[in-house]
Amino acid sequence: MKNIKEFFQKNGINIKNENLFLLAFTHPSYNADAKTKHHDYERLEYMGDAVLGFVTADLIYKYHPHMDQGLMSKLRSNIVRSQSLAAYARSVNFADYVRTGNSIQTRQINESNKILEDVFEAVIGAIYLDQGIDVTYQYIKAFVLDDIRKVNIDELTDAKTRLQEEMQAEYQDRVVYEVTNIEGPAHDRVFYVNVTFNGVVLASGKGKSKKEAEEEAAKKALMKRRV
Repeated sequence: MKNIKEFFQKNGINIKNENLFLLAFTHPSYNADAKTKHHDYERLEYMGDAVLGFVTADLIYKYHPHMDQGLMSKLRSNIVRSQSLAAYARSVNFADYVRTGNSIQTRQINESNKILEDVFEAVIGAIYLDQGIDVTYQYIKAFVLDDIRKVNIDELTDAKTRLQEEMQAEYQDRVVYEVTNIEGPAHDRVFYVNVTFNGVVLASGKGKSKKEAEEEAAKKALMKRRV
């Protein structure tokens, strides 16, 4: 595990309480080996999730003055979803700083959207508690602003919804998602899903969650309909 204090100094944040950030980078599996209890990022994740949602909503409101409430909510959901937060965490190598139990390796952390999402939110929570809202606001803004400004309005509706709306309009019937396989250990599952219509497989997808796999399958099905 790399020195977290050096990381934040490079990013212009002189942390006051290093233990707070040590917690933010501690996976729950660490407790088993260290014989500790609740010495992990889960409480900070709760705090960070709330602050991240607020700051993202504020930025969307400011940079999209003509966007209606429904689209603002969809854009916020798109920004704070697991895939996006994990990508932000990977962009600054958060996996290098995470403490885990012996059963989890750094490579597994970097491959897990769920762990990186949790750590990202926990770090946001730690920055807020350690530095206050102004520093936290700027830290979050550096990650999300480009995605907020460059959003394609047509892509705000998730692929599952778009596919269902198209099939409903054309055939007056619904598509069905079926989990065909689940691989990997409990902390790092990979789900495989087929999306079908009247018994015909339209496309397949995989992801770190059932929802993520369904979304990928829907995107592929939409792409086939555009060909």
